[in-house]
Amino acid sequence: MQIHTLSAYETTAQEFFGKLAEWDADLVLDVRLKNTNQLAGFTKRDDLAYFVEKIQHADYAHDVLFSPATTVLERYLRGTMDWEDFFANYHREMVQRDAVPQFFEKYGRYQSVAIVGTATQKRRSHVEILQQMIEDSQAGLPDTALEQVTARDEAADAAREAEKEARRHHRKSA
Repeated sequence: MQIHTLSAYETTAQEFFGKLAEWDADLVLDVRLKNTNQLAGFTKRDDLAYFVEKIQHADYAHDVLFSPATTVLERYLRGTMDWEDFFANYHREMVQRDAVPQFFEKYGRYQSVAIVGTATQKRRSHVEILQQMIEDSQAGLPDTALEQVTARDEAADAAREAEKEARRHHRKSA
């Protein structure tokens, strides 16, 4: 099973569904706590469920088992809790809820899962923590640590920058 993360914010429908197609996602798992207001645009729960089925021919599930507690999320969004504290609180919640084993019970039959969260250019999302916890479990590794997620993020950022630079170089030489 491949696990991917995707933000419902700061993205176009073309980018969003392009990623789903690239990943050949057969499940879009929406783990946002609040996904029904008009500000969600095309990623509003009922609209997203429709589009995922019609465009990607995949299943859609909204599952708040994997959402952070409202109080923790609000503190993080307001800036009164930093990423490290948010990570620790969310991680603890997922362990207490026995979330990762439940993920495999509910969604283990899928091959490519896109988990939808709320990352922005300025704010990280709980989905990256959840992704790492699931991947660690699949690999039989010990529980996720903040350092692992940070290292993976830094490696992904470096790869994206290298890809951008390669494209720039290719355009200049063409």
